[in-house]
Amino acid sequence: MSGHSKWSTIKRKKGAADAKRGAIFTRLAREITIAARDGGDPDTNFRLRLAVEKARGENMPKDNIERAVKKGTGEDKDAAVFEELTLEGYGPHGSAIMVSCVTDNRVRTVSDVRHAFSKSGGNMAEAGAVGWQFDRKSYFSFPSSAMAFDKAFELGVEAGADDVVDSGDEIEIYGPVEAFKTIIDTLQKAGIQPAEAGLRLIAKQEIELGVEDTMSVMKVVEHLEDLDDVQDVYHNVKVSDEALAALENA
Repeated sequence: MSGHSKWSTIKRKKGAADAKRGAIFTRLAREITIAARDGGDPDTNFRLRLAVEKARGENMPKDNIERAVKKGTGEDKDAAVFEELTLEGYGPHGSAIMVSCVTDNRVRTVSDVRHAFSKSGGNMAEAGAVGWQFDRKSYFSFPSSAMAFDKAFELGVEAGADDVVDSGDEIEIYGPVEAFKTIIDTLQKAGIQPAEAGLRLIAKQEIELGVEDTMSVMKVVEHLEDLDDVQDVYHNVKVSDEALAALENA
């Protein structure tokens, strides 16, 4: 299951996704707005707290954060109404792809995602056609330098994690959705502030492809990630070290 954080690192280095600071802020603001629908207090709304912390980590202005919260709580009566939308599709070589969106216009988003699939060698699928291949999991990652792997493994298991993975520069922890708060609390008590923390769709079984075929799938992923309404893209391809190196140099 490893490789998710490495791909994120490559994207940041290349600037392939969220090339403009404004695009980053737009996605962060939508994430905050959606989270704030369950309450505007980060102390009691853990999802909101994570979204705000992520925004602060990207140096998003305080005013932007506050506006996004007000949109979610309904205090801003003129704000657009956003909804979460998960779309499914197939990439090249039998790959399965899930696309998580936040949108104020469902028709536009579906059209944009369908076009991105088709122009890069994939195609949209009906609801449920691909989703059964994924499980929703709690996900955390932090630098390996922050804690020895054995200690991280012990903490993760005690907190209810399903798996703790040494990915080289980073340690990744996967767990049930219901264990999210327990795991994050355990990490923070141990002095660990995760670089990433949230809920992800994780493939039940990954497929292995050659370098060129992997790159063709990741081209679809990149096209989807570039869309304004797309928050996250998940797939079932195991990205090898050779493929990661090729993607970084592409």
